[in-house]
Amino acid sequence: MSSAPDHPPAPQRLAVDYIHAPTPQALLGLPETLAVFGFGALAPSTTAIDDPRYLRVPLSPLREAAAPYEVWRAAGPVTTGRDGATRYSHDGTLMFGVVEWEEPDGGILHASAQAYAAMAAFWRDSGYPHLLRIWNYFDAITDGDGDAERYRQFCVGRVQGLGEVDTRVLPAATAIGSRDGRRVLQVYWLAAREPGLPLENPRQVSAYRYPREYGPQSPSFARALLPPSPHVPLLLSGTASIVGHASQHADSLRAQLDETLTNLDSLLGAAREHAPALTPHMDTSSRLKVYVSDAADADAVAAQLEARLGTRVPWLMLHADVCRRELLVEIEGMHGVGA
Repeated sequence: MSSAPDHPPAPQRLAVDYIHAPTPQALLGLPETLAVFGFGALAPSTTAIDDPRYLRVPLSPLREAAAPYEVWRAAGPVTTGRDGATRYSHDGTLMFGVVEWEEPDGGILHASAQAYAAMAAFWRDSGYPHLLRIWNYFDAITDGDGDAERYRQFCVGRVQGLGEVDTRVLPAATAIGSRDGRRVLQVYWLAAREPGLPLENPRQVSAYRYPREYGPQSPSFARALLPPSPHVPLLLSGTASIVGHASQHADSLRAQLDETLTNLDSLLGAAREHAPALTPHMDTSSRLKVYVSDAADADAVAAQLEARLGTRVPWLMLHADVCRRELLVEIEGMHGVGA
């Protein structure tokens, strides 16, 4: 791939919005659109939309029949392309990329190793060598016992595919379980020409330092990442009810959600040490995705979010499995002026 922009790059910028639309085509028709995501069975399939910037995520929305589209808008205009298994778009400063990989007979370990090897071969030579954020979605994330659990196997394969991992430059990330029965690993990412600043949560052990009890390979991500431009939002990894390295409040959805929101506030505090202009709490600049494992909990989660955050914070609730069986909810997001 030649990554030289077809136009002089504008200053780095990313705006993210949740937009209801009949189809994604009008959203993709804007020259500054970097990516568009549909959610659940009512969204068009990825193959039905002939545009590298579109991806359907196999997670069903909760509390509404059809979820809004998630739209990423860059400084624009945007160039798109395909390179082997990778689809991509870029605007001269930021790049979106996606790989979808069917699981071979070797299961999720081999799928993650192959997907990440393909991804690494692409982005390291793309001209956008700095990963800011990665999303991983795959079916039945907690199936299997002990080290055979699919999430643990995924973590092993991810590092096999990436090769040596430098924990000083890890991106923010999410790994969430879908329930569509299709054994296809989705990996998509945001990369940049300039590096961001990885951040950790002072309330938690860094994921890459987890003890052996969580598997043979520690998860490889930072708790958040502060991008190199003030016009790109703070990127918050998937966050749950974990203090230190231990899950908290296994028997209480309410307590888990409170702990999760406290962890997010802690991450905002860590980010504000480097970017004081960021507001200390979620607000209209925030964009949250809320993953809930039991659909029957959707209304209770929504009521608690509104009580804690108010009604001005945009969020999207999706039916999904968290990577630990005892965890009932996880929240990821973006926050700040870029949003």
